[in-house]
Amino acid sequence: MTLARNVATVGSATLLSRVLGFARDVAIAAVFGAGVRADAFFVAFQLANLFRRMLAEGALNAAIVPLYLRARDEHGEAGAGAFAGRLIGSVTVALVIAVAILAFAMPAAIAVLAPGFLAGGPRMTIAVELARLMLPYLAFAGPVAVLMGVLNANGRFGTAAFATAAFNATMLASLGVVFVLHAGDSPLSGQIVAASVALAGVSQLLLVGLAIWRGPSRVTPLSVSFGADSRRFFALAIPGLVASGIPQITVIAGVMIASSSTSAVSWIYYANRLVELPLGIVGIAVGTVLVPAFAHAIRSGDKKELGHVESRGIELALGLALPATIALIVLAEPIVRVLFERGAFHGSDTAATAAALSAFALGLPAHVLVKNFSPIFFAREDTATPMHAALFGLIVAIAGSLVLMPLFGHVGVALAIAASGWASAGLLGVLIARRIGFSLDAEARFRLPRIVAAAVVMGVTIEAAHRAAGLWLNADAPALPRALLLGALIVLGLAVYVLGLKLLKVTSPRDLARVFGKSL
Repeated sequence: MTLARNVATVGSATLLSRVLGFARDVAIAAVFGAGVRADAFFVAFQLANLFRRMLAEGALNAAIVPLYLRARDEHGEAGAGAFAGRLIGSVTVALVIAVAILAFAMPAAIAVLAPGFLAGGPRMTIAVELARLMLPYLAFAGPVAVLMGVLNANGRFGTAAFATAAFNATMLASLGVVFVLHAGDSPLSGQIVAASVALAGVSQLLLVGLAIWRGPSRVTPLSVSFGADSRRFFALAIPGLVASGIPQITVIAGVMIASSSTSAVSWIYYANRLVELPLGIVGIAVGTVLVPAFAHAIRSGDKKELGHVESRGIELALGLALPATIALIVLAEPIVRVLFERGAFHGSDTAATAAALSAFALGLPAHVLVKNFSPIFFAREDTATPMHAALFGLIVAIAGSLVLMPLFGHVGVALAIAASGWASAGLLGVLIARRIGFSLDAEARFRLPRIVAAAVVMGVTIEAAHRAAGLWLNADAPALPRALLLGALIVLGLAVYVLGLKLLKVTSPRDLARVFGKSL
């Protein structure tokens, strides 16, 4: 399997997981809306989601794969299998102990995650119950992460990548059960969906475990050891876990500050999920193209080539992010209405979520630039600098939320999180300029203003079309024509943007990616 095919496999699986996660959130909105149970569920889910992103979405690969390969080189397949077995046993024991402690201390944990929840109040009580039902997932996520690392080390990327989609597929199935039972926004619905998080861990473990069992690699015998190799693993894993968890922690920090306001947690969650969809897709494209390109440019020591790669990377990142940003701002309300406004999710929830979505979207280009700048440091084997930039962004998000929440409510939290992306991107840009050298070549200076112009024209066009079709997009319009019209507006915006790029002699985003690829 070629490198390009491996990248395509992982990218397809990531996109599938994002789409399934988005469908999951649409179903959750229909069941719980943005009320008391929704707030409680999302606070509880934050804990499981944080561990999922840190453990079972590949963040441990950087620690597992090199140590596994070293064990195989030094001790053969049996030695590598024994190392993986010790790793699974040790990680599982550590996580089971953590689960037991968290189950006992869950009221305190929820109080930290949502200080606005009143002790003994309904949101606090429900959140504690649901979080405890989700906790077993943590014990499964560790072994899943180790087995995914073993699969990746042996070049078997498909199963490991699609294991991330199994999580959301399991939760979607549980929501299907809720709809079949007509349980609605009830304690039973909350319990079913929360328990499905733990079942999702089981499904992931079965999927990757079966792949290992059917393949040539073995992970035996299972044992517990905290010897030198296990300590080396934890020393490598912890910084990677911190770095991968900071974006999620930033949102958690915002939710903590907004938790005193009823429904604010839910509005922030739904809006952030809408921004994460284009961010995830753009992140895949940027990460795929830039990491090897920067590595080649830095190793060659050719400043001209490095400037070329930096320029093409920024063109690619902004060329993808700007139209998405403008579309999310201009069409925020119809997007939220079409996707979420049904069942327990009402018109007032649409307006509040759309306002947060517009605020979050302001930070989308910055978060993409972070993904554009970070590979420059990764190519220099510097993982600390991107982590420090992310921590700086976290500080900005917390401080901004504390200042803006009293002024603008939950929208202030979204604005602060958007500002945190610009803070991280700005810091990385300054450090690149000081340590490496940052410059835009003549092509970038020609193209970037025209990319911005094409995106602005697109925004004006879809705003005018939106106003003209307003009656067909409001809450009283039939659902199907409303959804079809929204789709038509999105297609119109894309067509206008691509046409603008061609007329301004920038070419299309696909052309930019192809030109960039020829430089590798």
